[in-house]
Amino acid sequence: MLYRHTDSANGSRAISRRSFFHSVCDGLQGTALATLLARDLIGASNEAAAGQAYNLKPKPSHFEPKAKAVIQCFMNGGPSHLDLFDPKPILEKRSGEAYLPHSIAAELTDPSAVGGLWPSPFEFKQHGKSGLWVSSIMPHLAKQVDELAFIRSMHTQHPNHEPALFMIHSGRVLPGRPGLGAWVAYGLGSENQNLPSYVVLDDPLGLPNNGTQGWQSGFLPPIYQGTRLRSVGSPILNLKPESDEPSEVVKLSRDLVSRLDQIHKSDRPGNLQLDARIASYEMAARIQMEATDALDLSKEDPKLLEEYGVGEEPTDSYARRCVMARRLVERGVRYVQIYINGSVWDHHEGIKSGLETCCARTDKPVATLIKDLKQRGLMDSTLLLWGGEFGRMAITQGKTSNVGRDHNPKGFTLWMAGAGLKKGIAYGETDEIGFEAIDKPVSVTDWHATILHLLGLDYHKLTYNVNGLDEKLTSVYEANVVQGILA
Repeated sequence: MLYRHTDSANGSRAISRRSFFHSVCDGLQGTALATLLARDLIGASNEAAAGQAYNLKPKPSHFEPKAKAVIQCFMNGGPSHLDLFDPKPILEKRSGEAYLPHSIAAELTDPSAVGGLWPSPFEFKQHGKSGLWVSSIMPHLAKQVDELAFIRSMHTQHPNHEPALFMIHSGRVLPGRPGLGAWVAYGLGSENQNLPSYVVLDDPLGLPNNGTQGWQSGFLPPIYQGTRLRSVGSPILNLKPESDEPSEVVKLSRDLVSRLDQIHKSDRPGNLQLDARIASYEMAARIQMEATDALDLSKEDPKLLEEYGVGEEPTDSYARRCVMARRLVERGVRYVQIYINGSVWDHHEGIKSGLETCCARTDKPVATLIKDLKQRGLMDSTLLLWGGEFGRMAITQGKTSNVGRDHNPKGFTLWMAGAGLKKGIAYGETDEIGFEAIDKPVSVTDWHATILHLLGLDYHKLTYNVNGLDEKLTSVYEANVVQGILA
């Protein structure tokens, strides 16, 4: 719709509806219009009709939680458990031996490129009071093993990246379902209404292998999807207004826009996309100051930043995001994911140099994050997760000296640390060559149920009705909370 506007300098001109409301949102015009709207347009019944069905206000957990927040360091591509956390001495004795039973052949992405059994090129040693094994390629994490709970018997459902990523993030190998962080935001809301409940710190070098699908809200209301915050420059593009205005004018302007939004919503009940968009705009206004402050590393101790690896390569980017994650959970953000670009842990060839590069980028920042959380007392309320979508094979891929390892969904390792967990333990194990979880196997579904449990959420009860079906993170699968890692 167009309106006519007349001024002495330019005469009569047509302006859009949006331009009209923008022009009247300021100063005395906005005050007058807001008063009229409050008196004549928004009665109690309309306010009730326009009430938001889904929001990020704090919600009670099903039972007393151990953890209040989660930081997930997701390592895209499938880190090799055989070269990081799960040593297999028998591979030294059987190095080069041809080994391709049908069970392994069925999982290979390229059976024609198979070589023999291959031991890790890295030395393993026991560390800490717990004596847990860690590869020499992770010297910083090795110093923190007494804080960790390794699960060495993880397994998943699919050998290819995209389905396995869908599984680890959303509980099914299919796209379009809510991510773990979205379920947590839906179940618990946020302790800080000036920041998103669920934040994603993706890599400036590029998105992970499956793009933004890891932090979608799926069939949950869109308000629960992950909010991407940039680690370089302004945390959110176009966050600050083009010009500064008096605080009173800004408040009046926002009040007016809010009232107009409520009128618009009252005529469109149940429109979750509209609800989410309006909620996002309202939050954007609130976080102009707080998000900038939360991600401002200039307020950190320079010695601590140096310890993280901020300002040096190749650690700078990942280190910055680790510090930001800690600052966000300190301020009440419920779930923070830190990604790395592409599928950088996917080493079908050149696994030795590839792992050295990945660990050089992430080992020091992650280890310092553990130490930092502990020193601040945040490990008592924060759950820290590290891992990828699957593991790697004991046999080589490629027939040159620059060998790699193929995907392995039947057995891999990830670790957890923090609130409600035992410290310095290794739970479960794979077979003698690290192919299959044989002792205390843990499915991705079990892992999800355990995370929810630590947050005070019963995976049976955290549901959302979709076409008459009470959907949940664990979908139709039964799950077992992994009691053996709980303190």
